[in-house]
Amino acid sequence: MSIDAAHNPPTAFLVQGLTKDYGSGDTAVHALRDVSLEFFEGELVVLLGPSGSGKSTFLNILGGLDSPTSGTVRFHDQDITALDAGELTRYRREFVGFIFQFYNLIPSLTARENVSLVTEIAVNPMTPEEALNIVGLGDRLDHFPAQLSGGEQQRVAVARAIAKKPRVLLCDEPTGALDSETGVSVLEAIQKINREFGTTAAVITHNAAIADIADRVVKFADGRLIEIRTNKTPALAGDVSW
Repeated sequence: MSIDAAHNPPTAFLVQGLTKDYGSGDTAVHALRDVSLEFFEGELVVLLGPSGSGKSTFLNILGGLDSPTSGTVRFHDQDITALDAGELTRYRREFVGFIFQFYNLIPSLTARENVSLVTEIAVNPMTPEEALNIVGLGDRLDHFPAQLSGGEQQRVAVARAIAKKPRVLLCDEPTGALDSETGVSVLEAIQKINREFGTTAAVITHNAAIADIADRVVKFADGRLIEIRTNKTPALAGDVSW
């Protein structure tokens, strides 16, 4: 997808004045400081910045896993910062897929069974087989996590995240524990879902080279948004030089 400032697609997230503080007084930690940002439907955004810059806090608030001290986040027409705990659970279940650095697979379940944990509670899911085929694991359905490589385990986690057909895919260091070759296979799966399904995707990474696959790159430092840039022609994940 290419973001044209004159012809932007619909807004997926509208973030205004987002602040997050932990603690109070002299010992307060200011994780986010007055962040305002718009995400467009169907775009892939890469979030860059050092540890402690606010990236994960920002992503967790978008995903309804955390709440801000002040400011608002609108997902389409809904202010998710005004939702109660039950409403946030429904928001996460119906609209958001999460991928983290660590795969969080259940060791005693096969790849198919790990994905089915999500499909059994989703409203209109894919089958586990469909989701695993999308990430290139159609021949590993009945393998347990211990029988899979790190990259394959992370692709099972991607399949689990997309199986409920989320409108948003939030990825926190999805390649952080992987070598470059297996990391590329995970990014290819995320990029495929973004392009073929129009899923809005945000990817946190410490690896600046990964920014080449993004429609836009957002850089954080010290809890603040310090730079936004647009890639006119996003690269394919397989063409990124790590």
